[in-house]
Amino acid sequence: IQWAGQFQAMERVRERLSLLVPLTLGLIFLLLFLHFRSGTRAAMVMLTLPFALVGGIWLLWLLDFNTSVAVWVGFIALAGVAAELGVVMLLYLDQAFERRREAEGRDGLTPELVREAALEGATTRVRPVLMTVVSDIGGLMPLMWAAGVGAATMQRIAAPMVGGLITAMVLTLVVLPVIYSLWRELEIRRREA
Repeated sequence: IQWAGQFQAMERVRERLSLLVPLTLGLIFLLLFLHFRSGTRAAMVMLTLPFALVGGIWLLWLLDFNTSVAVWVGFIALAGVAAELGVVMLLYLDQAFERRREAEGRDGLTPELVREAALEGATTRVRPVLMTVVSDIGGLMPLMWAAGVGAATMQRIAAPMVGGLITAMVLTLVVLPVIYSLWRELEIRRREA
């Protein structure tokens, strides 16, 4: 007995995606590493990806969508947008930290000042992150409500992105500044020791 048709096509796609998804994630990490010249910063941005995927999975579950090629395309696109949000937030956090370092001097930084710098960097980025997420979701909503030829495919591409953007936004605005602050505080404690 040999299975054919849609099952066979999905098996071929699964094989390709098992190669493409790790390759995409590796490429994103490599580009982040080349940009930041720091494995720690690149890893912080990569942390946005699992949180973004969680939101996409929740929305797929709520809409009762099965995984398909279109869903995986949506997840790959979501990974790029989530990484972009993380990069921009990290740049603002770095700028706030450097301003604080210049004002206080290299040895004058304390964990409290690092937390204040992280809070300053995160709060200056709230509006741009919200604008990015709202405009992306606004652009995807017509695809989510579409009807007619090709609508089912487009909905499955848009669903992971809409759900993932919501959780990526929360992570970018709340969790990433906390992780950044903890990392910088650890750096200060190591220097003092």
